[in-house]
Amino acid sequence: MDAFVYGTLREPDRAREVIGHTDFGPDARLVGLRRVEARYPTLAPDGETTGRVLRLRDGDLDVLDAYEGVDRGLYVRVRVPSDDGDLWTYVGDPSALGAAVTWPDDGTFEERVERYVDEHDVRVER
Repeated sequence: MDAFVYGTLREPDRAREVIGHTDFGPDARLVGLRRVEARYPTLAPDGETTGRVLRLRDGDLDVLDAYEGVDRGLYVRVRVPSDDGDLWTYVGDPSALGAAVTWPDDGTFEERVERYVDEHDVRVER
């Protein structure tokens, strides 16, 4: 499965530095979540975000998880639907990134993001 990227990984030099290639698909739009500037860029409920589809190869997902700080609680990786199949994207925890963002409902941050994506028709349009 490929990834929707909306921050520094949109830049070919950064993608090459992190995963060793720049196999980008089309420019895309994430509908239902907006980009928010914080310590690192993140997403918040409502709005739209422009980005790119990054085609992933074997092993890339583990590298991206490490780059995004998933194991440190900075970001969670979530599945987002698109017309051509699901994509991964990363959403930063507002409390870890110093972002003034509130996610609705109860549960862990990851559970709240996944629930929001499912219940609010969040999707990637290419």
